[in-house]
Amino acid sequence: MNPLTRALLLSWDLRPEILLPLLLLATFHLAGWLRLRRRSDGRFANWWRLLSYTGGIFVLALALLSPIDVLSAQLFSVHMVQHLLLMMVAVPLLLLANPFPTFLWALPDRLRPGTAGACRSILRWLSVDRPASLALRKITTPGTAWVLYVLTFFAWHDGNAYSLALRLESVHRLEHLTFLGAALLFWWHVTGAAPRIHPKPAQWMRVGYVLGMIPPNMLLGVALSFAETPIYPYYETVPRLFGLSVLDDQVWGGLIMWIPGSMMYVIAALALLARLLTSAEQQKRTRRPHPPVIGMAQAPEASGPTAVPYS
Repeated sequence: MNPLTRALLLSWDLRPEILLPLLLLATFHLAGWLRLRRRSDGRFANWWRLLSYTGGIFVLALALLSPIDVLSAQLFSVHMVQHLLLMMVAVPLLLLANPFPTFLWALPDRLRPGTAGACRSILRWLSVDRPASLALRKITTPGTAWVLYVLTFFAWHDGNAYSLALRLESVHRLEHLTFLGAALLFWWHVTGAAPRIHPKPAQWMRVGYVLGMIPPNMLLGVALSFAETPIYPYYETVPRLFGLSVLDDQVWGGLIMWIPGSMMYVIAALALLARLLTSAEQQKRTRRPHPPVIGMAQAPEASGPTAVPYS
């Protein structure tokens, strides 16, 4: 193996400004999860939520501290893998765990009057017609979140903005922060994680919401894959690795964004559809009247099966 390639693959940049916040978030969540599990039946503090959140933290560390981050400055295709991990893997895993109530349980008793009370206080503050709360509700609607997600994705893949982010570390960090912020807002509406300050979208609307991200994602991926000239001249100034030319590297990056990137939204839509069908089947089973038992005394005729509302 080429010595330069070996050095890059073994390089883990354990930057404390990233590592320490990730460890703090993981520790804080674990403390709240253990406390909530001792005081509940495990419905909200179950193992799959803990694994989901831990997986999200691990993927963030993999994207930001592993050789992926180092190689992203050398290969456009690896940079696209990094963006996919940040926006389409790590954030959904974190929000699927619904960490907000768990974080409240991690607070000391004197700072936590009660999870339900704390949630009500926050929601009461957000519902008051103050300029700050009105603005917050305005910029966090599902439509605004969708548009911000798309605009953030396209803006940072502009040739000038992208090259600037690679040349200046401060701009690169800003890029990652805006990616994470836009992704948190987008997937917050998809997962329905707390706190909810907007009406929860119907399940079928969330399916369309996720599938609506496929066309813009494919558009950018196709544009990169079929470009006849390099869009990002920065990569012409760095050593080439694995025998990939700048243009071939760009084609691979576009394909990664186009196919695996789009598949992430398809997988999310299928998961939502499965949940929708399961919920409909459970409701149908609940509403279905039980057949009479032969040979037993019949109870007085009831008025009909009781409808169970959607949760």
